[in-house]
Amino acid sequence: MNEPTPSQRVSVWASAPTSAPHQRRARTYVAGSADHPAKMLPALAAHAIREYSRPGERVLDPMCGIGTSLVEAQHTGREALGIEYEPRWSHIAAQNVSTASRHGAPGRGEVYCGDARHLTRLLPARYHGRIDLVLTSPPYGRRTHGQVRITRDSGRPGVTKTHYRYAPTSRDPGNLVNSADLDQLGGAFGEILAACTAVLRPGGTVVVVVRPWRHCGELMDLPTSVISAGYRAGLRPIERNVALLAGIRDGGLVPRPSFFQLGYVRDARARSIPLHVIAHEDVIVFRKPKDSVGEIALPLEGVRAEAEAVVSHWGSTP
Repeated sequence: MNEPTPSQRVSVWASAPTSAPHQRRARTYVAGSADHPAKMLPALAAHAIREYSRPGERVLDPMCGIGTSLVEAQHTGREALGIEYEPRWSHIAAQNVSTASRHGAPGRGEVYCGDARHLTRLLPARYHGRIDLVLTSPPYGRRTHGQVRITRDSGRPGVTKTHYRYAPTSRDPGNLVNSADLDQLGGAFGEILAACTAVLRPGGTVVVVVRPWRHCGELMDLPTSVISAGYRAGLRPIERNVALLAGIRDGGLVPRPSFFQLGYVRDARARSIPLHVIAHEDVIVFRKPKDSVGEIALPLEGVRAEAEAVVSHWGSTP
């Protein structure tokens, strides 16, 4: 099978030409879709799918949320498969996939509810080793998510924050968003990547959309953690791109930060901490070696040493 031609690829993606709500109006999403706290930009998902897969191929999102990546895959003629841990979101994702089909999307889609770390149990055996592209984004930075209503809209004094939780409880250890720290999150996501490697075809591609965030002023460098996790899962990093969260007008950027991002940066600057709003997401691209069978054969010490070398070569997030 021929690989997608990389001749026209760029390393900076203009993935926010319009706002996220405006992008979603091009598709039909069911009621409740807007409540998810961290939806992938449709333009970002569509760009990744076009760049790293071909019509008729299979695209898997092991943490699909409301199914944005699946809907975009369907509309570009791919077969879309999604896994979602939370029943609420998996139900909405399944409805969005069905809606896309009814509105003429040529690709078919399926959604499974469960823990993506057990992907080989969730996906029917007919898909094992036959996934062409994995496209996903792990949960991160709860302070950057959610919706707000001011007094004018809510009738309540002050700012009301809603729809900022991925899950109904913060005590479920199976949900990655409840990870205690960056190491635990990176480790759990690494298990998901390892499961994806097992169902990915040799030479298949994994695209992870991720960004760092700050906790108590400290930078949580999740992109570098993802690179290490992917390498340990038997994948090889081949690209590190930037997906803009800002629009472009007349040669300049049009920022679209969330209420929470602005508030956090303003508070920091009031304390003389020179922070800036993050206006992009990292797009880490991996490939499964064509001679790969099952899990990586190197001993753990060798994998760790190679992973550290790769991270050093690619550099940490500034």
